[in-house]
Amino acid sequence: MTLHEFAVRADPPPEARAAAARAVLDTIGVTLAGTSEPAARIVRETIASDGGGPCRVIGVAVRASAENAALANGTAAHALDYDDMCFVSLAHPSAPLVPAALAAAELAHASGRALLDAYVVGFEIEGRLGRAMNPRHYQRGWHCTSTIGAIGSAAAAARLLGLDVDAALHALGIAASEACGLKENFGTMVKPLHAGLAARNAVLAARLAQSGFAASPRAIDGPQGLLAAMDSERTDLAETCADLGRRWEILDTGITVKLYPSCAATHPTLDALLDLRRREPFSFADVVAIEIGVDAVTPTVLIHDRPTTGLHAKFSMPFCVAAAVADGQVGIATFEDGHVGDPAIEAVRSRVTMSVDPTLDPAAPPLTQARIAVRLRDGRVLTTSANGARGYPERPASDYDLAAKFLACAARALPADRAARALDTIRSIETLSDVRTMMEAL
Repeated sequence: MTLHEFAVRADPPPEARAAAARAVLDTIGVTLAGTSEPAARIVRETIASDGGGPCRVIGVAVRASAENAALANGTAAHALDYDDMCFVSLAHPSAPLVPAALAAAELAHASGRALLDAYVVGFEIEGRLGRAMNPRHYQRGWHCTSTIGAIGSAAAAARLLGLDVDAALHALGIAASEACGLKENFGTMVKPLHAGLAARNAVLAARLAQSGFAASPRAIDGPQGLLAAMDSERTDLAETCADLGRRWEILDTGITVKLYPSCAATHPTLDALLDLRRREPFSFADVVAIEIGVDAVTPTVLIHDRPTTGLHAKFSMPFCVAAAVADGQVGIATFEDGHVGDPAIEAVRSRVTMSVDPTLDPAAPPLTQARIAVRLRDGRVLTTSANGARGYPERPASDYDLAAKFLACAARALPADRAARALDTIRSIETLSDVRTMMEAL
């Protein structure tokens, strides 16, 4: 089955919809938390002149066109880097997928079940593209959240808008030419903008195709298509798409829920280090050196050794490790600009080194493994290793974890009673006859 045929005809199983519902809950929570971030605020101010529209901007009393609502919500969803991850697509799948799907669903007055089916469709297409394109595409400098995310999100929007197979083919072709996003912008406002642009471009692609706008049928896999132009590992989708509709990526490899609001490449180390600190208590003053061994991809992502802003700090292994040691936790407040220069964190940060460890399992997904050695002033050397983290598919976040994270995030935008009502509404998403009911609660 081709990508565009799958987008229109796929029939996701109930288990896939359940996974999508958890992703929607988590993404709306981090979007609410992200609304107060500068990147999200600037985007909202910029779109304010569009005169409103039919779609809700989450967490604020603002309406916008479908494209601009997707842009604003996508940027807010990724603003804190607290949104979910997929280690097949090497993307944050939900940050563009959910905002694009919400905007399209509002336009179409779609049901909650239709929204979840569309999410699954987009996720599966991103997974197949990820298997074909990565790791070469990612290592080359492309941000998959934006590149691959634009294609998957366009498929989700196309499905919700009721496009036929031919129009869906054109929607994906348009999105292929819109796809972009550079890892050099990690640690700046542009990184969350990548998710917003992918969501906006996806909705635009689907709406253009709905109106008869045409693209090349080979825009993705042609001789000068997306795969060839963007340094894909493979330039043929036949193998990776052969089991579309029979095997479900969202169930097999799953979604990684972030329990720390920093780059996912820091999470295995943070989880292992915090566990080690609880087992063998030590303070920041006890530390002589901390050595972190990682895979070869991690240093291409964690590019800020000496961060000066909260955004930079999210992509700094030395900072994140130092904060975990100094504060005993890593949360939203860890990455506030005023906390970056905290003396205790700075004292440890200068003693942290990160290097590629060739003994790590080369078959493991990138960004999932680490070895940690903590050298203390009393002569002890505490060691531990990481293989994934809490929130990963192998160690999934519990319903309690998801609810606690949602309420903590929502508190940054909504009063506690409204946040609790929103949680209940989103939990019942599959029974909603019109997604607009849920959007009004936000």
